[in-house]
Amino acid sequence: MSFLGNQAPAAAVSAASQDAEPAVDRATVLAARAAELNARWQGASATEILKDSITEIFPGRLAVVSSFGADAAVLLHLVAQVDANVPILFLDTGKHFTETLMYRDILVGRFGFTDARALEPDTADLRDLDPAGDLWSTNPDICCRIRKVEPLQRALSGVDAWVTGRKRYQTSARAGLPFAEVVDGRIKINPLASWSESHIRDAFRDFKLPQHPLFDEGYRSIGCEPCTKRVAEGEDSRAGRWAGSEKTECGIHLGMNI
Repeated sequence: MSFLGNQAPAAAVSAASQDAEPAVDRATVLAARAAELNARWQGASATEILKDSITEIFPGRLAVVSSFGADAAVLLHLVAQVDANVPILFLDTGKHFTETLMYRDILVGRFGFTDARALEPDTADLRDLDPAGDLWSTNPDICCRIRKVEPLQRALSGVDAWVTGRKRYQTSARAGLPFAEVVDGRIKINPLASWSESHIRDAFRDFKLPQHPLFDEGYRSIGCEPCTKRVAEGEDSRAGRWAGSEKTECGIHLGMNI
C-alpha cells in the first residue's frame, strides 16, 4: 500500500478521554498510569507490550511513529503481527535519503499496513522560514521543529498513546529509557527499550527482515540526508546524527518544545 499523504490519524483514533479531565488531575493520572505500566511490563516481551497496548489498553487510540530507519523493520514487524491496521506515522520532511523513501514503501507493502500516513511540513512554514531549503545548515533546531516536531504534534492530537522504536543502548541519554513515559499529555510506549544491538541484529536474521540500503554503508541511525553521517567504529549508533554539533535529538522525544 502507498502512503496516504499529509493527514492526521483516522477519526477512530480519538483522544476524547483527554478532554474529560482537568489538566492538573490528568497529569497526575497519567504519571500514575505510566508507573503502573512500567511495573506491569517488567519481564514482558516487546510483542506482549505491543499486544497489551494495541488491543487491551489503547484500542483505536494509539499510533506507531516510525522513521523507517536502520532498525525500523523490527518494530514494524512486531506491530504487524499484532494489528496491521494500526496507524503508522512517518515524518516526510522533504529531506530524507531516496533510499529511506524506497525502504518505507517496501516495508509498508511487506507488512500489509492499511493506515500508513506521511506527515509533511506546513507549506506556509517552509515558505516563511526555509524558502531556500537550507535551514538545516543555519538553524537545525528550527528546521526540525517545522519539519518534524510540529507535524507530529498535529497528528498526535487525536491519540492517547504512541509507540516508538527507541532503545537504551543507542545513546547514554537513553540509558534509563522506560517502557512507558508521559510526554505532552499522552503515554509514549517504548517496547524495544531493553533490547540490545545484538538482539536487533538477531531479529533481522530470525525474521528474515530486509535491511535499510544504507546500513551496510556505515549508517547506523538514519534521519534526514543533510544531517546524517556514517558512524565510526566504537561510536554510539546515533553518533552520525547532527555530527559536529551539540544537537542529539530532533525534538519529537523532548516534549515538543525545542
